[in-house]
Amino acid sequence: MNYAQRKDEYLEKVWVMRERDSKDVADLAALLDEDLDEELLADLVSEESVSIGEQGKSIVLTEKGNNRARKIIRAHRIGERLLFDVYGSDFEKGACEFEHTDTVQLVDGLCTLLGHPRKCPHGNDIPEGECCRSLLKTTDNAVMGLRDMEVGQRARVAYIDCGDNRHLYKLNGFQIRPGVEIVLQQSYPCLVVECEGSNIALDEILATGIRVWAKVRRRRKQDDAPAQRRKSNPFRGLGMKLGWK
Repeated sequence: MNYAQRKDEYLEKVWVMRERDSKDVADLAALLDEDLDEELLADLVSEESVSIGEQGKSIVLTEKGNNRARKIIRAHRIGERLLFDVYGSDFEKGACEFEHTDTVQLVDGLCTLLGHPRKCPHGNDIPEGECCRSLLKTTDNAVMGLRDMEVGQRARVAYIDCGDNRHLYKLNGFQIRPGVEIVLQQSYPCLVVECEGSNIALDEILATGIRVWAKVRRRRKQDDAPAQRRKSNPFRGLGMKLGWK
């Protein structure tokens, strides 16, 4: 880990401590207990990423530091969602490496692909990106919730966003798992899907956790944004670059 990444790590720690304690400031002593290099701390202060409280007991993220920490946290938690939900792999190590990316388009592209998730696997909030606020969906394939499907629509399960293993076991018993194809047969009064030749009624909790791959409707020409806005769209062509079809 290089020096710049070490500084990122401590900005991230200040953010997490502040988030955990529901305060605007973090405890400097607790941060120093984590072997914070005094030279590194001095650099963070001199570059105006953090400031030290008047009595020297607290550390505060400045606007500059907060913006940087927000990008780090967002990239880290998007990485966790991707690795945990889609690949089912050890997500912490990979997310720690991914968080240092400065390519906003890549992070926002993955966020769009995953359907703009709100929580990481630990249940922590994922800071919103511009893609979340404008709900951009310009990839050829995107992840959507089962409830967003239309009756008769066919889709393939992308991942199960479910914090309770009992729900995962129940869905697995229904043969509903990543990769299988399902058809929404009924949306009211309860959701009924066809999966592996069987019709299955799902309650609200089970249905909410199912995320599916679905083709995004192409915009018609008259629906397109002005040419200048299209040109500045960071997602245009991202699907082709990543090989999505």
